Amino acid sequence: MKNNYQFTAIIEHDENMYVSLCPELDIASQGYTVEEARDNLKEAIELFF
Repeated sequence: MKNNYQFTAIIEHDENMYVSLCPELDIASQGYTVEEARDNLKEAIELFF
């Protein structure tokens, strides 16, 4: 059975990339688009667990 969790994702534009942050877990990632930054953050969180 798979558990579902909800975390905050803060995505900000920084120079030419987007930076995504999950403050609850202190995990960050980045991407060239908002969607890429979000997907990369999701992957980083999955790898964390």
